[in-house]
Amino acid sequence: MAQKKTARRRERRRMSRADAQLSMRVESGSLDGGLVPIVTESRNISGSGVYCLSPHYLAPLSKVALTIVLPAVPGRSPSQRLLKCEGVVVRCQAGEGTKQDRSYQLACSFLGLEAGVRDRLEEYVVWRNLQALRTGTSTTAARRGNGKRKTAAPRKTGAARGGMAARTGAARRATTRKRRTVH
Repeated sequence: MAQKKTARRRERRRMSRADAQLSMRVESGSLDGGLVPIVTESRNISGSGVYCLSPHYLAPLSKVALTIVLPAVPGRSPSQRLLKCEGVVVRCQAGEGTKQDRSYQLACSFLGLEAGVRDRLEEYVVWRNLQALRTGTSTTAARRGNGKRKTAAPRKTGAARGGMAARTGAARRATTRKRRTVH
């Protein structure tokens, strides 16, 4: 049986991101010239932008004012800091649900972030990704809302599979290597 090749998608992002639920406020301009504040939580963040859910639709390419509560990184910065900057809406898609319960998936790109602020943000992203690795939380499981890793079922031996002769350890390892090989 021929093995199916899977093509990996090329990652287009320049900066790594971290799944993080940070308190934040998004302020967008309204028709009367005032600012409409939206209080929400981020879903993930990187040195170039943030993704969150919004109860209101914001037009792509509109400017917004962002305020994000950035927690302290242990052993580095002394306390949490407010990250205040301008951003631009790059995506706003309607989520599932009825019109009353609908939320919008909002992605904003940062504009004109100062070098020190961007460095502090990137330091937080690296720290958060290391924490996720240490606790064993995969980023895809966290996005699905499931913080637990799925563990594989114990592998059955040859005898447990219905009377077949058990393979030797060397033969089992060779078969495992063959399956993992990508041509």
